[in-house]
Amino acid sequence: MNGTSQPSPRRSWPLLLGGGVWALAVVAGMAILWEYSITPGASAAAPRFWPEGSRMERDPATPTLVMLAHPRCPCTRASVEELARVMARCPGRVKAYVLMLRPAGLPDDWATTDLWRSAAIIPGVTVMRDDGGNEARLFNAETSGQTLLYDAAGRLLFSGGITDARGHVGDNAGADAVVSFLTRGTAAWPETSVFGCSLVGPGSS
Repeated sequence: MNGTSQPSPRRSWPLLLGGGVWALAVVAGMAILWEYSITPGASAAAPRFWPEGSRMERDPATPTLVMLAHPRCPCTRASVEELARVMARCPGRVKAYVLMLRPAGLPDDWATTDLWRSAAIIPGVTVMRDDGGNEARLFNAETSGQTLLYDAAGRLLFSGGITDARGHVGDNAGADAVVSFLTRGTAAWPETSVFGCSLVGPGSS
């Protein structure tokens, strides 16, 4: 007779039940993360013409691109990577700014994060601090990664995000639209959804 004891059904079913509950929890967690990744933030009701009072200098001879960013938003790293790809595809065709939010009352270097440094090394991009979110308010931006493209005359061409999900790098309608406007003067998608952290909510402080 084999001396090895086999677990009884009574002892096995709690293990099976626990394993099933754990598997369901993992699946539910993944579903929640996926749902979050594809849920856009609030899109800007961007001004149709370049707003007066902006600290950025607009070149009347070339289009101007503006990205409003939260310096501590992990989702925006993908937006900055996509911006680098856009600039590489359109060298010399656009003057670009990335505005890093610094909420009022925080130290000057609060916004100088790795995200700032990543944006600053992109050729053709100027990174500036947006103290108190003043520029974000001028452009009615509410979500980090909000990207705006104005033509040489200061008219809005594109408003939206240049990723297709939070933290996702890859081909997307927003980046393609910006490149199309810069290279052909027109695009199929003048507006896209924005994926990132809030510039105006609790995450901005």
